[in-house]
Amino acid sequence: MRAWLDSEPTLQELQEAYPSDWEAVQRKLAEIVPAGDHGQLTRYIDSQRDVRRAMALAAVKQLALQAATGAQAGERVRLNLLNGKLLQRLLFQGAGFRRKPVSMRAYKRTWPLISQRRLLMPLVAKKGIYCFYSKSLIDELATLIGDRRTVEIAAGDGTLTRFLKDAGVNIVATDDHSWKDVDFPAEVFKEDAKTSLKQRSPEVVICSWPPAENAFERAVFKTRSVELYIVIGSRHRFAAGNWKTYEEQTAFRGGEDARLSALVLPPDIDPAVYVFRRDD
Repeated sequence: MRAWLDSEPTLQELQEAYPSDWEAVQRKLAEIVPAGDHGQLTRYIDSQRDVRRAMALAAVKQLALQAATGAQAGERVRLNLLNGKLLQRLLFQGAGFRRKPVSMRAYKRTWPLISQRRLLMPLVAKKGIYCFYSKSLIDELATLIGDRRTVEIAAGDGTLTRFLKDAGVNIVATDDHSWKDVDFPAEVFKEDAKTSLKQRSPEVVICSWPPAENAFERAVFKTRSVELYIVIGSRHRFAAGNWKTYEEQTAFRGGEDARLSALVLPPDIDPAVYVFRRDD
C-alpha cells in the first residue's frame, strides 16, 4: 500500500480501491470545507493516515483547482493569448517551461495586469512547478549559504540549483526521479535523499516543496555534517514538509524567515521559507 500511495494515485483510483474510506472522507470534508476554516482542515488531514490522508489531500487539491479555475475535473483550462504572453515573458525563458529568476520590479508591474492569474499555479503544477523564485530570493539564499558545500534534495527539474549555481553557490541537485510530472535533466543526479546525505556530507541542505509527511527529511536533521537546512514550502502544513520531524528534532533551531517568504512567488499560494540552524 505504501509503495502504491507513493506513486500518487489519482483521486478516482483511490475511490475505486477503497470506497468505504472515501465515503468517510467525503462526509468529513463536506462538513469542514464549506466553513472555510483552514486550521480545522489542516488538523483533519494531519490526523488521517495512509489511504484516507491521500484521499483528503487529493480531494482538497481538486477543490482548489475548481475554485481557482471554475473548471470541473477533467475539463481543459487555458490562458488567453494576452495573459499567456505576459506570464511567459515574466516567468519563463523562451517558449517552454524553463523558469527564470523573476525580477521583483517586473513582477510588481506585470502581475496586476494578468486577469487570469488564478489559473497559473493549477496549470503549471502539472509540470511539477509549485512556485517561482525571485532574483532577490536567489541572491539572499546565496548570501546565506556562502561557500559551504550544498545539496538540494528532492530537486525535481533542478531549477533552484541552476539558479543558485549561477549565483556562485557550490551546489549539487539530487532526486530519486520518482515524480510523475517532472522531466529530469542530466544535471539532477538520480539519488534518494538519504544516499545524497550519506555520500556527499553537505554542510547545507535545501529542499523546495518537500512532499507532505515525507520520510526523508528526518535524515537531514540526523546528518552530522549539516549546519543549515533551508525549506521552501507552504504555510499550510498539509501541503508540504514533515512537520512532525520539524517539531520533534532537537539538534536545530529555527522557523519561518518572513523576509525570505515574501520573495517566493506568487504570494497567493501562501509560500514560506523555513531556516533551521544547528544548535551546537
